[in-house]
Amino acid sequence: MLTRTSPRTLHFDSLSPHGFHRVVYHEWGDPANDRVVVCVHGLSRNGRDFDVLGEALAPTHRTLAVDMPGRGASQWLADPNDYVFPTYLTTLTALVARSGAERVDWVGTSLGALLGIVMAAQPGTPVARLVVNDAGPTIEPAALARIRDYVGLDPTFASYAEAEGYIRAVSAPFGALTDVQWEHLTRTCVAQRAGGRWGLTYDPGIAVPFRAAAAPPDLWPLWDAIRGPTLVLRGAQSDLLSPATAAAMAARGPKPRVVEFAGVGHAPMLLAPDQYGRVVEFLRAGA
Repeated sequence: MLTRTSPRTLHFDSLSPHGFHRVVYHEWGDPANDRVVVCVHGLSRNGRDFDVLGEALAPTHRTLAVDMPGRGASQWLADPNDYVFPTYLTTLTALVARSGAERVDWVGTSLGALLGIVMAAQPGTPVARLVVNDAGPTIEPAALARIRDYVGLDPTFASYAEAEGYIRAVSAPFGALTDVQWEHLTRTCVAQRAGGRWGLTYDPGIAVPFRAAAAPPDLWPLWDAIRGPTLVLRGAQSDLLSPATAAAMAARGPKPRVVEFAGVGHAPMLLAPDQYGRVVEFLRAGA
């Protein structure tokens, strides 16, 4: 087992252009603690990616890791064209409000990092400290092409072992994870279907607006507007966050420290002590 404890699983309703939908999130730590961390996963992952970080932070923080709409245990949207930033930002604003905290810290991986940049740049933002995990204001076209090759394909598998093999293959840039870590990343994103075959739990429709986008947005104006303490994490072999972009991030906006992890591409999964420990240290420094 990857962790000693399991998170509490809670939910709320959020709104998209085509109606309300149920959003599930996972909670660690004292529910009365006003030191709240919001964790947001990558494009096709889910909130259980933060199990290890949530447990590590529990003595000092209340951590909320959301299953974004169409992922994990959260409801799929009625119209796949609603899987866009406005819907996601509405969801996350509702989560912050649900937390009851006036200020929150933020840990975002990939898509979650981009959403964190948008949130942290807004006037009156509730984001106090920001961790940007392997994403930045410029997204490399090669990474987008790689992700388009597999997101939304909805493969099925004859066995759980076959499903795990697929997760290991498409997620190889995560680096040299242990068998226990790969099992966790698989178990939290696949399920057995009615016919007995195994499949992914995210809505293939999340790929519809992703594939239709002509180009990723330029987030540099937002980056330059961020004022709070910020930490940038990068896989040393990342194809999404280039060394040049990471260096520019360190010199502009919040001028964060950039930490690189050898042997890892896109993205560090914050499962090993050398990775999640950097996040814990940074967030506890804001106490």
